[in-house]
Amino acid sequence: MTTPTQQLSDAGVSVWLDDLSRSRLETGTLRKLIEEKNVVGVTTNPSIFHAAITAGTDYDATIAAQAAAGASVEETIFEITTTDVADACDLFAPVAAATNGVDGRVSIEVDPRLAWDTAGTIAEAKHLYKKVNKDNVHIKIPATLEGLEAITATLAEGISVNVTLIFSLERYRAVINAFQSGLEQAKDNGHDLSKIHSVASFFVSRVDSEIDKRLDAIGTDDAKALKGKAGVANARLAYQVYEELFATERWALLAEAGALPSVRCGPPPASRTRPIRTPCT
Repeated sequence: MTTPTQQLSDAGVSVWLDDLSRSRLETGTLRKLIEEKNVVGVTTNPSIFHAAITAGTDYDATIAAQAAAGASVEETIFEITTTDVADACDLFAPVAAATNGVDGRVSIEVDPRLAWDTAGTIAEAKHLYKKVNKDNVHIKIPATLEGLEAITATLAEGISVNVTLIFSLERYRAVINAFQSGLEQAKDNGHDLSKIHSVASFFVSRVDSEIDKRLDAIGTDDAKALKGKAGVANARLAYQVYEELFATERWALLAEAGALPSVRCGPPPASRTRPIRTPCT
């Protein structure tokens, strides 16, 4: 019998795991998810690593070694997170090779404290990319106003980006513009656009969480009947934006140069022909 995750994979959906830890890497559970549950990518964030580091003793030896070397807390966390992501990239390398880099990606997020610091985000993105040193890594950058310029600048260096914290259609349009601007600059800088595999992570459940609270506050039967529907409706509209902005002459020129679309999640129209490659969150 086919599994639910296999059915998703057969339908063109890429299953990503929103979790990573030293334990998953060393015990083989992540490899098992790849082999048995069709997982083709991983995304991480500081909360995920906080849970992993504080859950047991897996990182005690690294922490002790870093402390003995005089490393700061920030330097120690940087070492732990980049090592785990690099090892996960190695694990997913065969998936990346088999899909020409479309799948087999692992994301690592810039320091959230830099969300409103364009220059700091750009520097951090380059630092993370250099330290992980794997072709199938994604540098995750939030879609703040300050982050938009950082997205463009990071892509211009030939670095694949996972844009996170996208909620509105207006901001999603801005993200696509930042993405295409980054590819144009990357082309001018001599980078191979076919090697840049970026994604835009459009939030769904968090939209429902916010809207549902407001519907509860209204309290009517009609309002309560709308609970759980706003996130999907917003995602459908976002997909229309995606199809619109990747059907322009501007994109056609980039595609001719080898660029790949920054695909995203969300329920598409029934006529969809492109696969969905990013995780809904």
